[in-house]
Amino acid sequence: MDVITIETPSLGDRTYLAHDGQVALVVDPQRDIDRVERAAADAGVRITHVVETHVHNDYVSGGLVLSRVTGAQYRHAADEALPFDHVGVRDGDRFAVGSLDVQVVHTPGHTPHHLSYVVRRGDEPAAVFTGGSMLYGTVGRTDLIDPDATADLTRSQYRSVQRLVELVGDDARVYPTHGFGSFCASASSDDESDGTIGGEREVNLALTADDEDAFVELLLAGLDQYPKYYAHMDPLNRAGAGPVDLSPPAEVDPPELARRIHRGEWVVDLRERRAFADNHVSGTINVQLADAFATYLAWTLPWGMPVTLLADEPDDIVEAQRQLARVGIDRPTGAADGGVDRWSGASDRSAYEVIEFADLAHRDDLRVLDVRLRGEYEESHVTGAVNVPIGDLVGRLDEVPGGPVAVHCASGYRASIAASLLDRAGRAVVLIDDDVEHAAAAGRGMTERT
Repeated sequence: MDVITIETPSLGDRTYLAHDGQVALVVDPQRDIDRVERAAADAGVRITHVVETHVHNDYVSGGLVLSRVTGAQYRHAADEALPFDHVGVRDGDRFAVGSLDVQVVHTPGHTPHHLSYVVRRGDEPAAVFTGGSMLYGTVGRTDLIDPDATADLTRSQYRSVQRLVELVGDDARVYPTHGFGSFCASASSDDESDGTIGGEREVNLALTADDEDAFVELLLAGLDQYPKYYAHMDPLNRAGAGPVDLSPPAEVDPPELARRIHRGEWVVDLRERRAFADNHVSGTINVQLADAFATYLAWTLPWGMPVTLLADEPDDIVEAQRQLARVGIDRPTGAADGGVDRWSGASDRSAYEVIEFADLAHRDDLRVLDVRLRGEYEESHVTGAVNVPIGDLVGRLDEVPGGPVAVHCASGYRASIAASLLDRAGRAVVLIDDDVEHAAAAGRGMTERT
């Protein structure tokens, strides 16, 4: 048995293609199924089965479309009320994919009807596709469904992981969908995991906690905010998402860009944050194209707001469009490339200052805005800083202190989005593009969690 991993670092997720050399099983495919088709073609195998571990909250599934394109069977939890064609499976069901034997295991916790799949071939070590159940060193978060269900789901998560380790040997390989930066993880995944059940016995929170009660207390204490766009993923996945159009968006000229900005639409500049701060079209928003791009744009964007993309290079538009499709922002309403001089036309330009924490020690004129998550802020923050998490900022601009504001996060990425939003709102803003570990250099004191 061979398992091919298809990474989606922009969301911290993985899709898997397991095959026997002739036919393949795909686990948790994302929206842009061409990557999966290419992996199958490169391996010389035919996709006959597509399975989902759960109804996803962090991305739009490509499973339904992939099954239709390839003619594969599409398998999903039988207990989910889903309107599209699929084969419902339950705990204990088994099916063959060529010479691979697939066992369905109900592993509730991340969601009530979550499934894991144990795949065996002869005497080879099993492969366990755990979705949002067992992750490397931790587990999937349990608070995405209903606040009233979180405690019970957390207990279910503990029992699910305990059950998985009893079903297979220590040499079984673990293949989680989440946990590589995904907000679906309850905590940062353990990079030290060797990826086996035996290794997880040594490092996984659900297997090292003293008991179930201790696990529940530890997991719930570590949960922080998650992206608001998650609320839109479950309905899209339950309805059954159709194919995505990744053809280039319409080119937008400078006068039309100006009109879109005037209408209050989001015109998003993908350039590096210091380049944006130095020179940008007034009213544009900076979300630098990076691994976190889609997560933070979808988190901050008022859902349904038209999006126009700006970039120096056409390839950046292509990549941004692909990332956005994975989170349900299917079609940018337009795009322009070639650099700020080409797309600005007669529009006004804007700029703001970029500093580091040490510079703040000499800037008594600046109030500090911290746009990290609540938990990050509560752990340690610059004394006197106001906390408005980046995902809440659009709706809480009135809470930002008056006068010139210096905005920071943990690295500068989220702060750059916030700085551009404040600049767009006409505020005097300074971007702190620095690691938060240097915050003490600001000379304002640090307030620590007691």
